[in-house]
Amino acid sequence: MSQTLSNIFVTPAEMTSVDKDAAHSGIDSFSLMRSAGTAVSAAALRLYPGALRFVTLCGPGNNGGDGYVAAAALAESGACVTVFALGEPAKLKGDAARARERCALAPGPLDGYEPQPGDVVIDALFGAGLAREVPKQARNVIGRVNASGVPVVAVDLPSGIDGRTGEIRGASFVAAHTVTFMAPKPGHLLMPGRARCGTIEVFDIGIPGRFVVGRAGDLHINTPTLWEEHLGALDPEAHKYKRGHLAVFCGGSASTGAARLSAAAGLRAGAGLVTLASPVEALATNASHLTAVMLKEIDGTADLSAWLKDKRLSTFVLGPGFGVGKTARDFVLMLCDRALVLDADGITSFKEAEEQLFDRIAEEGGEVVMTPHDGEFGRIFPGIAADTALSKIEKAQAAAKLSHSVIVYKGPDTVIAAPSGRAAVNVNAPPWLATAGSGDVLAGIIGAHLAQGMPSFEAAAAAVWRHGEAGVAAGRTATAEMLIESMPPL
Repeated sequence: MSQTLSNIFVTPAEMTSVDKDAAHSGIDSFSLMRSAGTAVSAAALRLYPGALRFVTLCGPGNNGGDGYVAAAALAESGACVTVFALGEPAKLKGDAARARERCALAPGPLDGYEPQPGDVVIDALFGAGLAREVPKQARNVIGRVNASGVPVVAVDLPSGIDGRTGEIRGASFVAAHTVTFMAPKPGHLLMPGRARCGTIEVFDIGIPGRFVVGRAGDLHINTPTLWEEHLGALDPEAHKYKRGHLAVFCGGSASTGAARLSAAAGLRAGAGLVTLASPVEALATNASHLTAVMLKEIDGTADLSAWLKDKRLSTFVLGPGFGVGKTARDFVLMLCDRALVLDADGITSFKEAEEQLFDRIAEEGGEVVMTPHDGEFGRIFPGIAADTALSKIEKAQAAAKLSHSVIVYKGPDTVIAAPSGRAAVNVNAPPWLATAGSGDVLAGIIGAHLAQGMPSFEAAAAAVWRHGEAGVAAGRTATAEMLIESMPPL
């Protein structure tokens, strides 16, 4: 795969346009199908050389055509191969019909397949373009295969996964390996589809990369290539203020730990100075726990207004353990001209005042990053959250545009989206990142990146990736404190 395509992905509609562009350029579409099907057969033989039988399940479209090519190639290699088809193979059209004619194996009806020990299934029923419920006949076979535990090699995407949203359309195979072509699709990256793809192999079938890039939107897999040009080398003569001053707001005396986690993460992530802004009731508690992080009494809007006169205060984090209510709203509205990470209670405080927040962000022009999980997203973007037609990527994009901020829509498939429509999906986070305080650590890392001058989208994307790497390094028993200590340098 070329470096140009290394971290982009395309929607099924965009991939359809890429295929048409290739055909219009004079590239033989059947040669692309042969390349795809042959790649699948090679993967199956490589992964399962001891298979007693390869069972190819072919659908009624071009994905089925890929399956017929794969079945023929497997048979030519000397493997035992059986083919089962959904629908009537005689009604196939175009390249799929041509592939069926060239396959010497006579297909049986799909519902006639019963998994046997030693089988390896080649799933070529439906590809990434599926956007409807899987028919009953296919659902029955999918259920039998999944229950049997026989391995599945999926062509393009496990059948039953919506390639645009990652949602399950009634039922889907749980593949051990998926071979897709030219670039991943959202269904490979978004949950629950991602969990059903197994290992993902992206195979170049011979379409020029410029066709893919030309049709691709601004969608990326979150890797360092996306933001590394913004890292810059720290000036060895820089003083601490040049590395940015990050301020983290703390709540009352009974809920100080979350803010301290954010502050500690911000310091570890590279901010030159970190101050914990604390109400008077929590000063003693915080003072007993802090060393390198400084402490500032901020007990109301008057204190904050006076503090904001110091223009070296470049970046703020508000939300972790702060408390929901008017104080949070008042503070946030005073900070919308700065760089601000709005998390947790800071988001929920605007549950019934979201328009006021969005209008203030637009007026003040600060760099605001919001970091909602599913519940918080639904509270501040109720209309978008309720739209079941949208994918998680599309929801994050719509929220970013509406709020004039960068959205970090958290989860096992965290999506980072900018108001411009630019978006990235994160793939390096281990499941054990879902631990108490993990989101507080992430907020602090984003704040540190903003404080050091990274643009808001890149600051957020780099922080999400760095957070995932910290989780991998910390291991399965990770706590939030361990994430901070395990954070890799950029």
